[in-house]
Amino acid sequence: MAVNRPGLELRYKLSKILRFAAVAISISSVSLAHAYNIVDVEMQAVGNDSVLGGTVIPYKEVVLNAQMPGRVTFIAGSEGDNFSKGALLLSLDDDALQAKRQAVLASIYSANSALRNARAQYNRELWSPGSRDATRQNMGMGVPSMFDSMFTRNFASMFDAGEPALNRQTDLIAQGTGMNQAHAGLLQAQATLGELDAKIRDTKSMSPFDGVITDKLVEVGDTVQPGQPLIKFAHVKYLRVRVDVPVRLVKNLKLKQLVDVKLDGSDAPVKARVSRIYPVADSSRHTVIVKFDLPMDVVAGPGMYARVSIPTQPSGEIPQMAVIPKSAVVRRGSLPSVFVINNDGAAEMRIVRTSHQVGGGKISISSGLTGNERIVDNPPPGIVSGWRPNEPR
Repeated sequence: MAVNRPGLELRYKLSKILRFAAVAISISSVSLAHAYNIVDVEMQAVGNDSVLGGTVIPYKEVVLNAQMPGRVTFIAGSEGDNFSKGALLLSLDDDALQAKRQAVLASIYSANSALRNARAQYNRELWSPGSRDATRQNMGMGVPSMFDSMFTRNFASMFDAGEPALNRQTDLIAQGTGMNQAHAGLLQAQATLGELDAKIRDTKSMSPFDGVITDKLVEVGDTVQPGQPLIKFAHVKYLRVRVDVPVRLVKNLKLKQLVDVKLDGSDAPVKARVSRIYPVADSSRHTVIVKFDLPMDVVAGPGMYARVSIPTQPSGEIPQMAVIPKSAVVRRGSLPSVFVINNDGAAEMRIVRTSHQVGGGKISISSGLTGNERIVDNPPPGIVSGWRPNEPR
């Protein structure tokens, strides 16, 4: 009896296709049967803290700006390089200022010489007055100067022909004036030198404290103008967390108080100390800046996100907070949200603020929910506002 082999092969291929289709239908039915639940929002006493977001900042940070116009000729390093206090970080071209400085040094040398000469003239007038010189008089007997000094001055005084004391005083004042003017010229030249030295110092940016370069804003060869930022420099051995705390919570904080802080990427809290509470609130956001010192051994860096637990009450009973399953929280972007079933039986997306982790896979909600609502736990993919639980997904 002949066997129809092509027919057998066709039936075998058809059976494989049917089995593959059955598996695909089964998988599709499982995905359609997404297991969601409608649960009630619980209210529990979960703590006396409110979690606020903050940013890790350096202990100290400065921006070094250009004080003089010029061309950048030297930069000590790049971002992340460490420098000690007083180290040279950046310098500008100062050739023109150095040339002016040499000219001022020459004027100082000249002023010093003029001052020495004026002092010598004053001392000569003080110890050997020119008013005693008989040759200065308009009269004389035509005899040697010694004879004139013995007789001519005396005869001139008898006939009111001269006042030697007045002449001596006038000569002293004139020589003293010359000495003072020479001294003033020297002081002026020294002041000009000091001004130039200050400008030369302004062409160099020194590290104000031990730290690292966090941002280099110029390169060698750039031409800068006064006021232009050059380098950001920070002290990162010690770190802080900066938080904008609502005014109603600031009264629960005090200096040196310890609070829990969770850094981005870690759920293990660390203790941070309140180091500074700003005295004035922001008029637009009604918040106060508070800074917290982190421990030295903490692994963190400036710019990291941090969650800080702020006491909501200084003392008293622990407040009630909404508690929901963690699987009910949907994160679209950076804002957590949940789907609440409204009075019409439809889902509405609502943004919430999460707080503490609660046992049993639950999380507390500090704002956005109350205790008399129902939410969608484990919401199906693609759920949007207006979705109804009885509708196919």
